[in-house]
Amino acid sequence: MRVLLAQPRGFCAGVVRAIDIVERALEKFGQPVFVRHEIVHNQHVVQSLKEKGARFVEGLDEIPDGAVTVFSAHGVAESVVEEAKSRALPVIDATCPLVSKVHSQARHYVAQGRTLILIGHKGHPEVDGTMGQVQAPVYLVSSREQVEQLQIPDDTPVAYVTQTTLSIDDTRNIIDALMARFSDIEGPHISDICYATQNRQSAVRQLCKVADIVLVVGSKNSSNSNRLREIGEEEGIPTYLIADASALDPSWFHGVEIVGLTAGASAPEELVLDVIGALRAIDTDLRVSQMEGLEEHVEFRLPPELRA
Repeated sequence: MRVLLAQPRGFCAGVVRAIDIVERALEKFGQPVFVRHEIVHNQHVVQSLKEKGARFVEGLDEIPDGAVTVFSAHGVAESVVEEAKSRALPVIDATCPLVSKVHSQARHYVAQGRTLILIGHKGHPEVDGTMGQVQAPVYLVSSREQVEQLQIPDDTPVAYVTQTTLSIDDTRNIIDALMARFSDIEGPHISDICYATQNRQSAVRQLCKVADIVLVVGSKNSSNSNRLREIGEEEGIPTYLIADASALDPSWFHGVEIVGLTAGASAPEELVLDVIGALRAIDTDLRVSQMEGLEEHVEFRLPPELRA
């Protein structure tokens, strides 16, 4: 068999920054550091940070007074920020800068008097955080059909923002439906869509042109990893989302010549290497190569309190 690695794959700049924040906070302030929600959606990353002294909680009421507190890369509602301030918790914000940009856009549109529409998935922590940024109703849509069902007059001044783990391809049809329905509508420029989401999805589409099977390394609760799996299936290629090498089933590879391999934006490269090792146990003559693709050089600065 031949393994063809997607390019790009794995960690994005926002995930790298979030993990760095927790690790540097542990170095600077000592154990424990409390993290509200999983810092990123990957169990291997979370477990690694737990072993270093991070404690993950779902609510601030689980955090002792005075304990160093980190907000996850997905962002939080303004009410959470205010609760932390009221308790004088020392907070380090690991919200991805691209998510923070969406928050800023949401507040800007509402300040203009526009009704806000959020394109995203109900229950995702990023969506919850964005909806909690404004003191006004936010309408959540995830399909063209839901756009038609919105209980908003067609001449209402509206604006839309999008969940960052959705790509241009994911949102195009919904945005088109919004544009077709509302006569007074504004939204962010297409370049504001998360670069990492789009790049990883485009790479999977390229993989599917040559691969017999596609493996996506990522957690089941990772929105972007699930979307990579869906894209493979949409392209007609058997595609499996696997947490790590232990999830491989040798029966998947009968008659397979080319295995496409990628990873979600919150999956570390070491998991990809483990999968390659497991595939070598199935086929000792395994060959590995990387497809041509975009090289990402994006870096986000750490918060001031952690800059050395």
